[in-house]
Amino acid sequence: MVFGRIRDAIQGKPKLEGPAVLPNYFPVQPKGCESHAQKLFKCLATDATSKARDMEAAGLHKSYFPDVAVKPTDEYAAKKVEQVQKSGENVDSLPQPGDNPLDECRDLIAYYKRCCDRELKKKHNWILTEPYRVQEEYRYKNS
Repeated sequence: MVFGRIRDAIQGKPKLEGPAVLPNYFPVQPKGCESHAQKLFKCLATDATSKARDMEAAGLHKSYFPDVAVKPTDEYAAKKVEQVQKSGENVDSLPQPGDNPLDECRDLIAYYKRCCDRELKKKHNWILTEPYRVQEEYRYKNS
């Protein structure tokens, strides 16, 4: 654990390649990564969520389903964003088309990913990556 921290200090700040996405093993919190995980969870709960809500209000979010049309939930916000786009102003507080809400937590995702990639290989954390099988009597019934 000490050597990992020394290696992290020498390597410097991790870089996240490509678009900001959460790793497949998210939201695990392995031993040794508690501080990185808590910082990421806090950022996702505050900054990324507020940006996602602003994008939904302006109608700039993407739909999860291809047959669902995206509509703004707040007409005033949608008009304000449209006016700013037409005028060519650059206002950082307003959402832009194609924004990714996870970009607010990009550095924290990189730190979390680097720490988890290292710690999940250790014996005391391997159980966090194992899939769980639910026994038959506890499964939902299709009725």
